[in-house]
Amino acid sequence: MPGGGRAPDLPLLHSGQAGPHRAEPLVRRLGDPVHGRPAGTPGGRRRPGPRAQLRRLDDPGAVVPRPAQDPGHPAGLEAAHASGPGALPGAPGPEVARLVRPSAPGALYHAHHRGHRPQAGHGGGRRRRRFALKLLAVNWRDIGDPLGGGAELHLHHILKGAAAAGWEVDLVCSSYPGAAAEETIDGVHIRRHGHWAVANFVLPPLVRRMLRSRRYDLLVEDINKIPFYTPLYRGSTPLVAIVPHLFGRTVYRETNPLTATYVYGAESLIPRLYRDVDFEVISPSTRDDLVARGLDPARIRTIYCGMDHERFTLADPPARATEPLVVTWSRLRRYKSLDVALHAFARIHRDMPAARMLVMGRGPDEGRLRRLCTRLGLDDWVEFRGFQPWDELVRTLHQCRVFLNPSPKEGWGLTVIEANQCGLPVVASDRPGLKDSVRDGETGLLVPYGDPAAMADAALGLLRDEDRWLAMSDAARRWAGSFSWQRCVEESLTLFDQVATGKKRL
Repeated sequence: MPGGGRAPDLPLLHSGQAGPHRAEPLVRRLGDPVHGRPAGTPGGRRRPGPRAQLRRLDDPGAVVPRPAQDPGHPAGLEAAHASGPGALPGAPGPEVARLVRPSAPGALYHAHHRGHRPQAGHGGGRRRRRFALKLLAVNWRDIGDPLGGGAELHLHHILKGAAAAGWEVDLVCSSYPGAAAEETIDGVHIRRHGHWAVANFVLPPLVRRMLRSRRYDLLVEDINKIPFYTPLYRGSTPLVAIVPHLFGRTVYRETNPLTATYVYGAESLIPRLYRDVDFEVISPSTRDDLVARGLDPARIRTIYCGMDHERFTLADPPARATEPLVVTWSRLRRYKSLDVALHAFARIHRDMPAARMLVMGRGPDEGRLRRLCTRLGLDDWVEFRGFQPWDELVRTLHQCRVFLNPSPKEGWGLTVIEANQCGLPVVASDRPGLKDSVRDGETGLLVPYGDPAAMADAALGLLRDEDRWLAMSDAARRWAGSFSWQRCVEESLTLFDQVATGKKRL
C-alpha cells in the first residue's frame, strides 16, 4: 500500500488474535503495516478461528469528481476506479480475463525467454493474445500471519487475482508459530521459511534457488520498509517492486538511533540497487518520494488500493451518538503521533464538555498514551478500546462523527477510506499519503502536522455545523465507493504482463 503498509492502511482489532505490542526487537516491526491490523482470514486458510472472506462491491455508485493527480495515472481516479456493469463479486474483470492463457492447463508460456508472442489475429482491431505467467513473489509476511496487515492484504489481492486468471503464483515469506511450511491460499502457493526478524537474511537464498530451478517469468518484491535487494540475485528475471511507503527520517520518531539508522540505511540503498527496476506504488506521495530519492519517474506506476466495501457497509447501521464522539484508529506506535490527537481532543472537550473520544487499536505506545491521557485529565472522557471484532468495529465507526489521523506519513491511508465508507469525515495531517486519501474540504480536512490546535479547530467546525458534516459524510461515502480491488488487480496484472514481456517502458 494503506491498506495493517497499505493502508494505507491500512491495530489488531480482531478477537482471538495476538496483539502487536509484545516485547520484541524492533528490526522488522518497523515495517508493520499502515493501519496495523490483521488482513483477514481468506478462504482456504487452515487456522482455527473465525474466517473473513475477501470481498468487494462492484458498481458502488457515483464517484466524487477528481482531476488526474499523477502522470503515471493520466486518466484520473474516475476512469481507474470504474467497475464494469454486471460484473460478479469475486469474478475476474475484463482486463484479468484478457490475461488468462488460451493454451491447455499446465502449458506455461515463459514470456521473457521468447522473442515474440502469438497474436489473436491481424487487423480489425482484434487484441493480441496474452498468456499466463509464472510468478514468484517475496514479502515479509503472508495473509495468514496474525501480524500481517495492510501490505499483506494488498499483495494477496493481487496474487489471488493472478491465480484466478490462470497464472502460476508462488510466494516466499517468513513463518510464524503454528504455520505450515507450505500452504496454498486462494490459489497462491506459499512457502514459509525462517523468523520475521531475520527474513531479509534468510529469504534471499531461497528466492535465488527458486529462480534458478524454476525459470519464472516475473519476480515481484514487496518492499515494506526494509528491502530484500532482489536486483542483486534475480539474474535475467524481470522484476516489479511494490512499495506501500518508506520510512525515511520518520523512523527516528519510532525507535532508538541505532536501529533507526539501520532501517534508514537499508532504505537509502534502494535508488542505486533498483535503478533499473519497474515500480508499483499505492499513492502519488509514495511516487514523489521515490522520484525525490533519484528513481526514474517513467518506471513508477501509481495503482491505488481497493476497498472491502461489504465489510464496512451495514444494512441497518446504528444511529450516530447523541454526544460528539471522536475516534482515532491506528496501531499504537510512537511515530503515528497519536499524542497529537489526544492534545487536540483536550481542546475539543474544553469547548464541548459532552464530547468523548475512542482510541481503537493496540501497540507498544499504549502505556505512554494512557499516561498522557491522565495528565490531561481525560480519563473519564477517553476510552482505549483495544482491538474489536469486525462487526463491533464497523458499528462503532458508524456511531462516531469525526475521525482524527495525526500521522506524519502513510503510504495511502486505508483507514481513512474505511472510515469514509462508514460516512465518517476525517481530520488528518497534511502529510504524504493522507493528503492523497483525504480530499481536503470535501471528504475531510487537512491540517498542519503536529498542530493539535489546528486539528481541534477543524474537528470543532465539523461538529458544530450539521449541514457541513452531512455534506462531507455523503461525499466520503461516494469517495470510498470509487475504490475497487478488481480495478487494482486488473491494473497490477497489466503492469506485470508489460514488464514480463518487455512490451514497453512505463
